[in-house]
Amino acid sequence: QVQLVESGGGSVQAGGSLRLSCAASGYTARIYSMAWFRQVSGKEREGVAAIDSDGSSSYADSVKGRFTISEDNGWSTLTLQMNSLKPEDTAMYYCAASLRYGGSWSSSVKYNSWGQGTQVTVSS
Repeated sequence: QVQLVESGGGSVQAGGSLRLSCAASGYTARIYSMAWFRQVSGKEREGVAAIDSDGSSSYADSVKGRFTISEDNGWSTLTLQMNSLKPEDTAMYYCAASLRYGGSWSSSVKYNSWGQGTQVTVSS
């Protein structure tokens, strides 16, 4: 199993930046990919960005050009740099890890492990 702990959430004004981190522990050598999801109360969890073991990354259209996902070599830390934040980015952000190869990066069923979430609030 893989354990994930997010940090770095908070409140910021529109146009500002935040950097989320996710510390991974356990069987990190078995991770194929990791991702960030977000969820607003009453809505489905949506994929924000993902990164594969080959370094390739994917982004939701709504965050392209503003958010950057990265990981250190070995999956111990996943990072989401969020710039030019908008009020619609307000959500609980979750880190996720997949021990399976394949599947759609933005589908939550692909991921085996989840963090507890960190709240991001962007005010206008």
